[in-house]
Amino acid sequence: MKLSGEAKLLRIFIGESDKWRGRPLYEAIVLEAKARGLAGATVFKGFMGFGAHSRVHTAKILQLSEDLPVMVEIVDTEEKIQAFLPVLDEMVREGLVTLEKVEVIRYQARKGE
Repeated sequence: MKLSGEAKLLRIFIGESDKWRGRPLYEAIVLEAKARGLAGATVFKGFMGFGAHSRVHTAKILQLSEDLPVMVEIVDTEEKIQAFLPVLDEMVREGLVTLEKVEVIRYQARKGE
């Protein structure tokens, strides 16, 4: 797959304990993005954060949380991202979804892969 120049960056902010059909939501989003042929997705786990409910979730030892913040990033063409948004809308019941323009400098697999 070739991806270069102008693209879109989709960010999904959810909780670690959020579920979709019995599996972690972040995992379900990544697998769905892969199944739909998007260029790539990465999941980041946060150490601390809060969202719409203003509850602080933290990884501090004295305040262990089982629902740490999670961010999923997906980069692809605007057309593919726009086609994925209705699917994402069904999956993400609570969280924040952002979209921004990015410029892809390099997207390349190793030869033979």
